[in-house]
Amino acid sequence: MRATTDHSERPPAPIGEVITRLKEAYPDARTELLWEDPLQLLVATILSAQSTDVRVNQVTEGLFEKYRAAEEYAEADPLLLEEEIRSVGFFRNKARSIKNMARALVDEHGGEVPRTMEELVRLPGVGRKTANVVLGNAFSVNVGVVVDTHVRRVSRRLRLTEHQDPEKIERDLLEMVPEEERALFSHLLIFHGRRVCKSRKPNCPGCVLNDVCPSAFEV
Repeated sequence: MRATTDHSERPPAPIGEVITRLKEAYPDARTELLWEDPLQLLVATILSAQSTDVRVNQVTEGLFEKYRAAEEYAEADPLLLEEEIRSVGFFRNKARSIKNMARALVDEHGGEVPRTMEELVRLPGVGRKTANVVLGNAFSVNVGVVVDTHVRRVSRRLRLTEHQDPEKIERDLLEMVPEEERALFSHLLIFHGRRVCKSRKPNCPGCVLNDVCPSAFEV
């Protein structure tokens, strides 16, 4: 029988070990959204809110064939665009965000997706999380860490943060994750969260981090 201990005293998992082991476990970790250029990634990321990557990829397969430039999204019939993306959920708001975002790209950036956080978050429908996805994956600009539900859950279980708020979690992670690893780090935690460190029933016995993860000792 395991002796009881104060789990709050256990130190955070060592970030170097976390990165090294998850790289070995998930050598192909990357965004599972399908895209070929920054605009496609930006649109796909907007669509992915409260949806699955699988569903988004099903929708964007036809969407990206039809709309190839920001001007085409900006001039799209709003009702038609809503129908084309209906299955991803919240389709009215997302259609509005895409059209307004595209209009801003045309009017303010010559139709091109900007490469800075400041410019991206000024676009309609684009928050810091979406901007981090685009910057890190399309431009290899690692100014931030994408914090989605998986990154939040896994980083808290690893005691890398005590916060629930994504921006506060990101600030904690930025202090410890090397800049060149930030985009990949998010993918590693997302892959791990989907496959092993699940919300309801984490597979701690089968986890490559179980000897360094504070939460594994509580299971």
